[in-house]
Amino acid sequence: MFVDRRDAGLRLGERLRGLPGTEDAVVLGLPRGGVPVAFQVARALGAPLDVIVVRKLGVPYQPELGFGAIGEGGVRVVNPDVVRLANITRAEMAEVERRERAELERRARRFRGGREPVDLAGRTVIVVDDGIATGGTARAACQVARAHGASRVVLAVPVGAPETIASLRRDADEVVCLDTPDHFYAIGAWYDDFTQTSDEDVVDCLRRATE
Repeated sequence: MFVDRRDAGLRLGERLRGLPGTEDAVVLGLPRGGVPVAFQVARALGAPLDVIVVRKLGVPYQPELGFGAIGEGGVRVVNPDVVRLANITRAEMAEVERRERAELERRARRFRGGREPVDLAGRTVIVVDDGIATGGTARAACQVARAHGASRVVLAVPVGAPETIASLRRDADEVVCLDTPDHFYAIGAWYDDFTQTSDEDVVDCLRRATE
């Protein structure tokens, strides 16, 4: 059980401090809730902090099923097997991407306030969230980080569903999870304080990380 996201980040940072290959790492928080956790991790490692803004591309008639994901800089990751099985047309894919790209760019501008994203090429990237249930967003973030040139991708979270954490080891070079409870039913159940993180909280964390 964690007191709040700050406590979770402090404990996660302590675990990651001894991880080999983090000397030149970049820490990326998944907005919104992952960013306060990532802030503490970045501080523990003396690493730069940024957000990784991703959007899942959902099958039009079943949006929870992702056929791919997009990230900043035009990065696009598509699962051809899902596209084929779902029989999605190019026009349908383009419409979903257009809509999600607009939202992605809006969020990135809001969070960074004009700052350029940190260059990931050739670096170890630590993707941080406040917990993992189904893992869709975390999986997309790992894929997008790799597409941006990360040499190694580490996924780090305080708590996660055991089956999901195991499956994510195919997407990240290493997965660090402090707790994988057998009876996992909601991320918030493992925090005393799981108050929703606002856009302003994210902006504040990114600003403080540069001071």
